[in-house]
Amino acid sequence: MADIKGPTYRAKPISDDGSTEQIEFLDEKKAQVHVIDRTDSSDDEIVYTRPPKDTHDLVTEVILAEDDPTLNPWTFRTWFLGLSIACFAAATTAINTFKPQPVHIHLVFIAVLSYVLGEVMAKVLPSRGRIGRIINPHPFNKKEHAAICIMAVSGGSTPEAMMILAVQKLWYGIRPHPFYAICLIFSAQMLGYGVAGLLRKTLVYPTKMFYPANLPTASLLESLHKDKVTTKRKMKVFYIGLAVLFCWQAFPQYIMPVLGGVSIFCLTHRNSLFVTNLFGGSMANEGLGVLALSFDWQLIAGAKNPMWLPLQTQVNELIGYVISIGMYMGIFYSNTWHARSLPFLSPLLFHNSSTAHKYVTYDVKKILNKKWEVDEGLLANYGLPSFSASYATSLTTINIAIAATITHMLLWHYHDIKSAWAFMSGSNMIHFVQPWKWHWKFWENRGVKITKEEAEAIDPHYALMTEYEEVPGWWFGSIWIAAVVVGMTMCYLADTTLPWWGFLIACLLSTVLLTFFAALTAMFGFSLLVQPFIQMIGAYLLPGKPLANMYFSTYGFNSLYQAKLMLKDLKLGQYTHLAPKCTFAMQLIGTSVGCLISYIMMEKITTEKRDVLMAIQGTNVWSGHMLQSTNTVAVAWGGLAKYLFSFGKRYQWVPIGFMIGCAAPLPFWLLDRYLFPKAGLGYYNFAIIAAALGGLAHGTHSAYLMHYALGFFCQFYLRRYRPNWFIKYNYILSAGMDGGSSLINFLLTFSVFGGAGKAVKFPSYWGNNHNSGNFDYCMRDPAMGKRHT
Repeated sequence: MADIKGPTYRAKPISDDGSTEQIEFLDEKKAQVHVIDRTDSSDDEIVYTRPPKDTHDLVTEVILAEDDPTLNPWTFRTWFLGLSIACFAAATTAINTFKPQPVHIHLVFIAVLSYVLGEVMAKVLPSRGRIGRIINPHPFNKKEHAAICIMAVSGGSTPEAMMILAVQKLWYGIRPHPFYAICLIFSAQMLGYGVAGLLRKTLVYPTKMFYPANLPTASLLESLHKDKVTTKRKMKVFYIGLAVLFCWQAFPQYIMPVLGGVSIFCLTHRNSLFVTNLFGGSMANEGLGVLALSFDWQLIAGAKNPMWLPLQTQVNELIGYVISIGMYMGIFYSNTWHARSLPFLSPLLFHNSSTAHKYVTYDVKKILNKKWEVDEGLLANYGLPSFSASYATSLTTINIAIAATITHMLLWHYHDIKSAWAFMSGSNMIHFVQPWKWHWKFWENRGVKITKEEAEAIDPHYALMTEYEEVPGWWFGSIWIAAVVVGMTMCYLADTTLPWWGFLIACLLSTVLLTFFAALTAMFGFSLLVQPFIQMIGAYLLPGKPLANMYFSTYGFNSLYQAKLMLKDLKLGQYTHLAPKCTFAMQLIGTSVGCLISYIMMEKITTEKRDVLMAIQGTNVWSGHMLQSTNTVAVAWGGLAKYLFSFGKRYQWVPIGFMIGCAAPLPFWLLDRYLFPKAGLGYYNFAIIAAALGGLAHGTHSAYLMHYALGFFCQFYLRRYRPNWFIKYNYILSAGMDGGSSLINFLLTFSVFGGAGKAVKFPSYWGNNHNSGNFDYCMRDPAMGKRHT
C-alpha cells in the first residue's frame, strides 16, 4: 500500500451500539476539532465547525496536506497530452492575437480537457506486456494531471515579443532572420522564468504566498483523483456548476445580451447622456455601470472570480471603485483637460479638433518620418494628441498604485519579502568580490538542510515537498544569464533599435519590481498592470523611438508578467505535491513549445493576411486591432512623452503620481504603528485602492455590483457563518462555473462569433437590440458614430 503522508485521525464511538462514530482531527496549532460523522459508511465527511481564521487554515483545509510520493508523473500520457495541449493552447492564443473575437484558454478548461483525455487513454491503451508498461503503466493519477496542466498553461501564454515582431514586420518593414526572431521570443519569456525560480524561496514556499487563483484548480485536481465515494458530493457540485453555466452563458453572451447589464435607470431615462455615463455599462466604454445588474458570468468573474478573491482585496477594491465614480463624474463635468469635447470613457488618442459633437481620433502616422520616428516639423503641423479625461486620470492613479505597492510592501510586509535580498548579506558580498573562491555551487541553495519542523512552519505543503529533490538554484540562474546574453545579442541582430544599455535597464526593472508585484498577487490575488510605467521610463530614456519603446516594454513588463505566471504555476506544483524537477521540466518545455508555435503562426498569418491586418476595419474573421493598438501606444509613449507628460505639460500629473504613491501609505503606517495600533489600518491597502481608482477608465462595467455582492456573500457570509460549506464546496463550485463558462465561450467563438469564419448574429428583438444601440437601452453618445457589432 502507498505511503500517504498527512494528518492522522482517531475514532471514538458516540452511540452505545457503535453504529455511529466520530473521528476527531486534532490540530494543536489551531486548537480546532474537525468532526467526521460516520453515519454513512459509503460517504465519510469532515464537518468543519469553525471558519478558517488565516491563510494556513485555508490552504490546509481546502487542499489536504497529504501526499503519495509513489505516484509517477513521468509517463507517456504526460508527455503526449502535455505537448499536444500545449501546442493547441499556444496555437489558439497566437491565432487569437489576429482575431476580432478574444479566446481565453482557462486553466480549469485545460484541467477538464486533460482529465477526460487522460482517462480515455488509461482505458483504451494497452496495459499489458512491455508496451503496456511503457505507455499505460497505471491508472491516470493526480501528478500526471498536474504536470499536463502546468505544461499546457505554460505553452498557452502569448509572448509579447511575438506581437512586437508582427508590428515590426507589418509597419516598419523589418523582418529579422527566423532564428533571431525565435531567440528574441525565447529570451523574453525565459528571462522571467529565471528570475521567478531564483525567488521561489520568498514568493512560492511560504504559506502567505498562496496565490488564491490556484485554489479552485488545486481543489479540482485533488477531488478528481481521490476515492470516488469520498468526493462524490464535491464532484456533484462541480458538475452541476459546469452544466448550469455551460447552458446559461449562451443567453447573456449570444441569445439575450441585455442580461449582461440591466439598468433600471437607463430603461426609464433612455434619452439622457448623463444617465448613460453614470448608470450605463453593458457595452465597452459606455458608462460607469452604477447599480446595474449583470447576469453574465464572463463579466462578473472575468479576470478575478469573487468566489476566490480574498475579502480584504475586495474591500479595498470597493473603496477605490466608489471613490472613482465621484472622481470620474466630477472631472468630466467640470471640463478638466477639455473633457467635455472628448468621450467620457476611451483609451484612444484624439486630435485637438475633436468637439462634443464629433470625436476625431489621432492618426499617429501623420507625425512619423520614413524611419518611423517622430518628426518635430510634422508634429508642429498636426498638433499633439489628447487623452480622454478618464484615461488620463487612470494613468495617474496607476502610477500612484505602482509606487504605493513598493512602499506598502516594505512597510507592512517587509518580513515576508526580505529573504529576496538575502544574497546581499555581508558574507555573500565578501564572497562575490573574491573571484578565486567562486565555484559552481554559488547558485545552489546553500546552508544547513531544513528540518521537518522548520518546513512545517514555512508551509505544510512545502513540508511534504522536502521529500523530493529540489531544483538547484544555478539551473534558474543559468537560464536568466542565458536569456540576458541572448536577448542583448538579438536586440542588435534583429534591428530592434533598442541599445544594449536600454536592454539592461529593462531587465533590471523587471528583476527589481518582481518581488513587490508578485508578492501583491500571491498574498492578495491582485495583479497590477505596470506596463504604462515601464513605457513611460522607456520613453524618457529613448525619446522618439517607438520601436525601441516596444522592446523596452517587452523586456521590462512582459518578463515581469511571465515571471508572475510561472511563480503561480510553481505554487500549483507545490499544492499538488509535484516533484520540483518535474514542475521545472514541464514549465521549461511548455514555454519552449509555446514560443516556437507562436512564431510559426505569427509568420504565416502576417504573410497571408497582411493587407487585412493593416486595414483599419479588418474583417469579422481577421483583425489587426491588437497590433495597431500596440503600435499606437508605443508611438504615443515613445515619441510624445516629453511633449505630454513632462513638468508643465498638459498631463504632468501622470509622472507626479509616482511621487504621490511613494508617500501615500506612510501616514497610514505611522498612525497604525504609533497612535492607533488596534485600529486595523493595515487592512487597507493603498496600492489596491489607487489601482481601483483607474479601473473604470475603459471597458465594460455593468457587473461591479454583482461581483462585489457575490464576493461578500462567499468570502464573508459563507466563510464566517457556513464554514463547512465554504471549505468543501466554494472553490470546487468556482472551478465548475469557470469551466462551464470557458467551454461555452470557446464553442460560441468558433461557431457564431466569427472565430472560424463568418459571424452569425442572433435575430434582433427586445433582448438583443444590437441594431438599435446599447444593449441596456441607455442613450448612445451621438458623437461616437455608428456602433459596429
